[in-house]
Amino acid sequence: MILVISEQKDGKLNRASWEAIAAAQALAAGAAPITVAVFGADVAAAAQELSAADVAAVWAVTHPALGGYTPDAFVAAVAEVVQALSPSHVCFPHTYQTRDFAPVLAARLDRTLVTDVTSVRHKDGAAVFTRPMFQGKLVAEVVADGPAPHLISWQIGAFRADAAARGAGAPVTPRAAAIEAAALREAAEAPFQEAKAAVDLSQAERIVAVGRGIKAQEHVALAEQLAKAFGAELAASRPICDNGWLPMERQIGSSGQTVAPKLYVAVGISGAIQHLVGMKGSRTIVAINKDAEAPIFEVADYGIQGDIFELAPALIAELGQS
Repeated sequence: MILVISEQKDGKLNRASWEAIAAAQALAAGAAPITVAVFGADVAAAAQELSAADVAAVWAVTHPALGGYTPDAFVAAVAEVVQALSPSHVCFPHTYQTRDFAPVLAARLDRTLVTDVTSVRHKDGAAVFTRPMFQGKLVAEVVADGPAPHLISWQIGAFRADAAARGAGAPVTPRAAAIEAAALREAAEAPFQEAKAAVDLSQAERIVAVGRGIKAQEHVALAEQLAKAFGAELAASRPICDNGWLPMERQIGSSGQTVAPKLYVAVGISGAIQHLVGMKGSRTIVAINKDAEAPIFEVADYGIQGDIFELAPALIAELGQS
C-alpha cells in the first residue's frame, strides 16, 4: 500500500496534492492500493474533494493543533498514520512545508527519504527514482535502501495535477490524531509575507515571466500589462529579481519557485538551466525572444522570434479584443 500525504490550507487543497497522487499512481503502477491522508483542524471539505481520486481510501485526520502548521504537530500526526497503515512508500508534494517536516519525520521513523523526485520506473521489482542534482545540471537515479516505508517527495510540476486518475468515490475515514500538548514546542502564527501582494506562483494557472530581454526597469510596466491581458500572474527570472525590478517572491527557478501552470509565457528569457528547472512542468510554454538560438525555444511549445517591444503591445491589443 502507498500512502499520500496531501496538503491543505484553510480547507483548500494545494494543487500539488493532486500532483503527488498522480505520482503515487505511477509508482503503484496498478499493483498497490493508495490511501490519501489530509491533516488539519477541519478537513471535511478537502477530504471529500480527495475522495474523487482513484484511490482505495481517504483518511481525514483532525486535531486542534493541526489547524495551523507546526512541524511538531504534523510529524506526530503523520507518524501515527504511517505506523497505523504500514505502507511501502509515503509520498509528499515537494512543498516548503514538506521540506520543513519530512526530514524530521524520516529521522523519527528511521527510514529513507528521497526528495525532489521527478519520475519513477520499475526495474527488477524495485522502484528507481529520478531526481535532479547540482541545480539540474545532473540527474541521478536512486533506489531507496533500508526497510519500508520509504519516504518520497515529488517535485512540483513533475506530474500534472489533471493527470491523476479519478474514481467512483473513495470512502473517507475520519480519524482524531493523538498529539500530546507537551510535545508541541511552537505556536502557529500567520505565514510571513513581505508584502500584501505576495503570491504563491505554484498555484497560478497562467504566468507571464520576464527576463533580461526587457532591458530596463521602466519596461516592467509593459510586462505587467501583458500579464494582465493574459489574466496571468507576473513572474521573472533571477536577474530581474536580483536587480530589484520585481520582488523575490516572483522569481522562478532553482533558487526561486517551481511552477506548473497551464500557460507559461516566457518574455525575453534565454532559458538557462537554473530557470528551466523551475518551469519545465508547465503544460503549454510560449517563448518570445529576439535570439533564435535561445535555449528556451528547445522546451517551448510555441516560439516567437522577434522584438518583445513590438510583439508585446500587439499581443496586448489582440487579447483586449477577445
